[in-house]
Amino acid sequence: MPEFEAILFDFDGVIIDSEPVHCACWAEVLAPLGVTLDWEFYRDRCIGIDDREMLRMMAARSDPPRDWEGLWAQYPVKRDLFRDRMIGAPPFLPGLVELLEGLDGRYKMAIVSSSARSEISPLLEAGGLLRYFGTLVCAGDTHRHKPAPDPYLLAAQRLQARTALVVEDSEAGIASGRAAGFEVLAVPRPADVPDLLLRRLSRGLPAS
Repeated sequence: MPEFEAILFDFDGVIIDSEPVHCACWAEVLAPLGVTLDWEFYRDRCIGIDDREMLRMMAARSDPPRDWEGLWAQYPVKRDLFRDRMIGAPPFLPGLVELLEGLDGRYKMAIVSSSARSEISPLLEAGGLLRYFGTLVCAGDTHRHKPAPDPYLLAAQRLQARTALVVEDSEAGIASGRAAGFEVLAVPRPADVPDLLLRRLSRGLPAS
């Protein structure tokens, strides 16, 4: 019997190398409003959290502080810009299809992300990957977001899985998986996912 019933994957930074594109799209739509978003701030403070929380932080640190909802109003523009830039050639990690094919049927699988479903589903469909995942838990599916445990708990509930391995790259995501009571495999970048995950599943590498 497998050690885990399910494998729960974060999306951005785990399944796909999309964080720099998210940052660039937000920076482009916020610049006309006089708001600057640089990669260092995004990388250190924003990866793994809900976009609305990111914009609350940015609104509070603006000089003078501003209403975050005015920034959030730009989300549809950012969403469409992101989709247009990614849909032609989604930067999925090398070996992802082979990895998922090997796991399919042995484990239940889900995507658990702080990004919107409208940003995730089209990319999975374009890459022919949507069929591998029993459910997607995205922004808006839970009242509390990462680092709260709610997204991972909901994914496990939907999959009817009691034991799960969470695959994450961000501090907020790692905290969320642990708070849900699951083992977490922390990965530094998408390219490392196949090797680290297969080693963990074969008991070659303990997770955090």
